[in-house]
Order: sequence, then structure tokens, then C-alpha cells
Amino acid sequence: MKDATSSSPYQPRKRFGACQTCGRQAHLTFHHLIPKKMHRRTYFKKHFDKAGLSAGINICRKCHTGIHKTYCEMTLAKQFYTLEMILNDEKLTTHFAWVKKQKTK
Repeated sequence: MKDATSSSPYQPRKRFGACQTCGRQAHLTFHHLIPKKMHRRTYFKKHFDKAGLSAGINICRKCHTGIHKTYCEMTLAKQFYTLEMILNDEKLTTHFAWVKKQKTK
């Protein structure tokens, strides 16, 4: 897994722009693909390099909240550690479709 994340396509943190999950123009938050709480665990230290652990995506607050309400941190870390995995999940894509219809402030 180390090699898969070392050439990370993820962008540095932004404050405003297009959400990488719903596509809306909004204020963005940085979502760690592997939650920071998991970084100290042996499994993740062995399977991911430093760049892989710190990789993340820029998403709006509503998408970010929806991701964390839908899945626990361990599930996110083991099953959703890439943007593609997140976008291929049926529960999350349903939430992102709903968020896309919401107005931004």
C-alpha cells in the first residue's frame, strides 16, 4: 500500500473552491483520508508511509460531516483511504448528491 499513496494526486489545503465530493463552490475543509487518530496504530504505520498518512481531500463542511456521521474512523481508515473509494460508496454518493442540491452560504 505504501507505493499506491506515495505519488498522491491530492491537493494541498484550500480555503475556498470546488468540493471534491459534491462539486459545489464552497468554503473547504481538509479531510484526512486516514483519520489522524489512526496514525499512531501499528497497522497504519506498517502499511502507509508518511505521505500516505497525511494525504487528504478538500471538501465542504456538509460532505465532511456526512462522511464522519456515516462511518466510524476505523472503517474510514481501512475501507475509504482514497477519493475513489469514497466516491464509489453508495451511502456516501447519496449524501453527496443531496449536498449538491443545497445552497451555499
